[in-house]
Amino acid sequence: MPQVMEFKLPDLGEGLTEAEIVRWLVAVGDVVAIDQPVVEVETAKAMVEVPCPYGGVVTARFGEEGTELPVGAPLITVAVGAVSLPEAPAAQAPEAEGSGNVPRPLIGYGEDHSRPARRRRVRPVTAAVSAPAVAAPVAPAAPAVPAGPVPVISPLVRKLAKDGGVDLRGLTGSGPEGLILRADVEAALAALRAPEPAPVTAPPAPVTAQGERIPLKGVRGAVAEKLSRSRREIPDATCWVDADATELMAARAAMNAVGGPKISVLALLARICTAALARYPELNSTVDLAAKEIVRLPSVHLGFAAQTERGLVVPVVRDAQHRNPESLSAEFARLTELARAGKLAPSDLTGGTFTLNNYGVFGVDGSTPIINHPEAAMLGVGRIIDKPWVHEGQLAVRKVVQLSLTFDHRVCDGGTAGGFLRYVADCVESPAVLLRSL
Repeated sequence: MPQVMEFKLPDLGEGLTEAEIVRWLVAVGDVVAIDQPVVEVETAKAMVEVPCPYGGVVTARFGEEGTELPVGAPLITVAVGAVSLPEAPAAQAPEAEGSGNVPRPLIGYGEDHSRPARRRRVRPVTAAVSAPAVAAPVAPAAPAVPAGPVPVISPLVRKLAKDGGVDLRGLTGSGPEGLILRADVEAALAALRAPEPAPVTAPPAPVTAQGERIPLKGVRGAVAEKLSRSRREIPDATCWVDADATELMAARAAMNAVGGPKISVLALLARICTAALARYPELNSTVDLAAKEIVRLPSVHLGFAAQTERGLVVPVVRDAQHRNPESLSAEFARLTELARAGKLAPSDLTGGTFTLNNYGVFGVDGSTPIINHPEAAMLGVGRIIDKPWVHEGQLAVRKVVQLSLTFDHRVCDGGTAGGFLRYVADCVESPAVLLRSL
């Protein structure tokens, strides 16, 4: 008999707790091999194809495309060792040996929902013979209100009732033998004059904003949470400077003229950043709030902002301080292509220590970037554009760029931030300055 194994959504790492089913790669009845991808899911960080650790026949799928599942929820069941679909659902067998590609603690745990529910038999209830009904005594009818004027009443009380519109026949007197007194009429008048209670009205319905509603989840939700946390926790400040990038652009053109892979402007700026961080390591750090410590990091894992159809993502170039401009260009191109295809792994999007944001590609000159939490700084680069500039004492048209640095004021003061930004600007204006640190 085949064993029916349940495969659950595994822990995809980096603290992710849920994923959305984007596309099923198998159908019920398909034969799958061990480690074959069975579903494509989208987490808050990337699109991921999830491999199944079992080989056999798919007997069930859980969740339609677009459904969001928590980690540990069932994805599929597989009949291990079957050559065709079983005729009836089988009870879940003990856990079989799977592959090593999915964390073992997430396989085969939880309650067994594969057994059919047992019906409860309802015993017939024998109706008891009821006792003969006993006729209830008939209550005597209430005495009718006598018609006509009510006798034995003071003329003053009668006039008071007439002037106030009180029907004496409807009053019960509080005097001897039910005599209606002046106090009885005054009480009736007070009841007539009492204001009616205000009608109870339902509270106004809450005003709901009109327009298209877009769920704040997935990549957009993750970006929103990270930026909000940055604003809540980091006391940031921004400084900026205009720089003459004419010599930098000329140096790039000379490098690309000798042949070989093309070197991007972003790669040159990244190499300048790593040299500046070597001089000002305070900006390659993070703050440990629990320990109340600043942690200076030994390696530069350089993030760069990339706009995709799925939103803004920040891939990370590992150990950027050891890469030359050619290597940086190649890695930027590789990660950008993966980002646009939605194929970045969670490890490609985490662990950054400093971010370079080239918003000049959108045709803007300046910005005040929000720090990519938990990093300590971000360098923003505007567009490089021809502008009038005083060069060697003469007014000339030069290629000018605005550089802006947003930094965590807990890790350094303005002197350090200004020194970093000035060094970056000096390298942009005169690339020979950079050669001294290589």
